[in-house]
Amino acid sequence: MVKAADMMIARRADTRARADFATWTMMAKLNGTSALPPAAQGFLDRYKALLKEKSEAEASETIIHLIYQGYYEEMGGAGEAPEVKPRSAKTSQAGDNVTAFKRPPAPRPRTAGGQQTKPRLPVALIFICLAAVYTAIRYFWR
Repeated sequence: MVKAADMMIARRADTRARADFATWTMMAKLNGTSALPPAAQGFLDRYKALLKEKSEAEASETIIHLIYQGYYEEMGGAGEAPEVKPRSAKTSQAGDNVTAFKRPPAPRPRTAGGQQTKPRLPVALIFICLAAVYTAIRYFWR
């Protein structure tokens, strides 16, 4: 039985293995293999050898599984690395799970007891009215 902690380690190791393999193959395509660590260069050499025997998808999954096993042990996983389901082609396509953006509806003004509330006067308008009243009172008292 696989513990939850080991499964979490397995998922992280699988994610890291897939990301590293993608990075390494991209660097190999850009002729940057010499900058990779020796372990990465060894995995790429095995990958090139597997490409002669298998298809690209099978060779990639085989190498990713080897990298994953190494990362699982390195991260402290107990026992043999559990099988992590590879991502299917359906879940990796962005077109299947993308939804169209919809604007949210305009917020309605809050009502108290179902009645429409009166719009509040701006502060500047209130200040101007008070200043006019004050000026009128001072003018008439002189």
